[in-house]
Amino acid sequence: MVQVAQADVVRVIDGDTIEIRFIDGAIERLRFIGVDTPEKGDPYGAEATSYTSKALASKKIWIERDAGERDRYGRLLGYVWLSPPMRGDEGDIRSNLFNARLLLDGYAKLMTVPPNVKYVDQFTTYQASARNEDKGLWGISAAAPAPPVEPPPAPTGGDCDPSYPDVCIPPAPPDLDCPEISHRDFRVLEPDPHGFDGNNDGVGCES
Repeated sequence: MVQVAQADVVRVIDGDTIEIRFIDGAIERLRFIGVDTPEKGDPYGAEATSYTSKALASKKIWIERDAGERDRYGRLLGYVWLSPPMRGDEGDIRSNLFNARLLLDGYAKLMTVPPNVKYVDQFTTYQASARNEDKGLWGISAAAPAPPVEPPPAPTGGDCDPSYPDVCIPPAPPDLDCPEISHRDFRVLEPDPHGFDGNNDGVGCES
């Protein structure tokens, strides 16, 4: 039989972290085992937080522990059951274990941190299923690549040396050093008469 402890959800912090109060009044921050939802501000982060809020906010839940009690931030680690698990079998896990629901519905990715691996086989299967069906975050289309940035127009005028096409630096003589000009991190072509590109990486007067 699955051993659980009843608790009330005080607040939802994000998709995979909540604050709970146990029956004895102890308040803990609980991090869900085996899953990782997008952070707030990341693609699908708001949706994951909303999903967890709708399912858990102000609800009673049942916490199952694994081998490791806390993470490196001191948060309690656990599996969240929506009602007391009766059998702990496949059907019970799919319908009643919220960590599993996050994976099945595409709001989280699998995150395995030994020794907390009790449901890793089931969770791996659930993630593969959601991914194959393009559910949730798996259905986000890849962002279109940013258009190439056109280089600035080359300065014109007889007083600009062509070795520095993006800025206007007069040709030698006299020989100039980086402290004597205001430009930094500009493109350098051969023959670089002023020697601004000392390490020959194509960038002059690197900041």
